[in-house]
Amino acid sequence: MTAIMDIQVTFDCAEPMRVGRFWCEVLGYVEPPVPEGFASWDEFDSSLPPEQQGSAFACVDPTGARPRLYFQRVPEGKTTKNRVHLDVRAGAGLVGEERLSTLQAERARLEELGATCVRVMEADEVNESCITMQDIEGNEFCLD
Repeated sequence: MTAIMDIQVTFDCAEPMRVGRFWCEVLGYVEPPVPEGFASWDEFDSSLPPEQQGSAFACVDPTGARPRLYFQRVPEGKTTKNRVHLDVRAGAGLVGEERLSTLQAERARLEELGATCVRVMEADEVNESCITMQDIEGNEFCLD
């Protein structure tokens, strides 16, 4: 049996470049190297048939440690809650007020990028604080 060595997380969206560049800023990801013979990804995209232009975008972790993200254009809009979502681990290892303060600071940064806060869940006897947010196309994710 072959072991899976890597994964890619794929997002269906209306505007792959816009959503992908948002997630690059959120996670510190970068665009992969441009295909040989092209000066930029925009130049490469312009070389595609019109119906394929703007249909996909990818970004990678510059350290190579985290999965590649792939964004593909789909004709239908988002209609329900995501079944899978990303947790942005901004407060890992922190507790109490320090955690909530760190999450709120990251929330403010992400709102400047176009994210929307849906719900702030403050710590209780069982769970630590986290914040539910939406990206620029309404896909849910958590600040954890």
